Amino acid sequence: QPQLVESGGGLVQPGGSLTLSCVASGFSLDYPAIGWFRRAPGKERESLSCITSDGITNYADSVKGRFTISRENANNTVFLRMNNLKPEDTGLYYCGNEGLRCSGSFNFWGRGTQVTVSS
Repeated sequence: QPQLVESGGGLVQPGGSLTLSCVASGFSLDYPAIGWFRRAPGKERESLSCITSDGITNYADSVKGRFTISRENANNTVFLRMNNLKPEDTGLYYCGNEGLRCSGSFNFWGRGTQVTVSS
């Protein structure tokens, strides 16, 4: 059964950094596009970034220049490096399978990892 497991969240001060990991099992990351999205209380789901199998990336305006997505297909892992974190980045972060291309629609996703940005 295909699964995605996120990790790397935590509590960080404003201006700090975190790197989230997304490990796939039950399927190969050689083909699908993988994206990150987040949910925060009182806000709609927000797609943050996506990376295709050949390394094409996109970013939401809210994170462009601060977040970097990357993948290591050999380790079936996708990363999201988050720099200069802000309190409004607080939320539950998920990675999901977007199929063959970055579409903002997810076939399935993991259970999420909590990111809290607070002083």
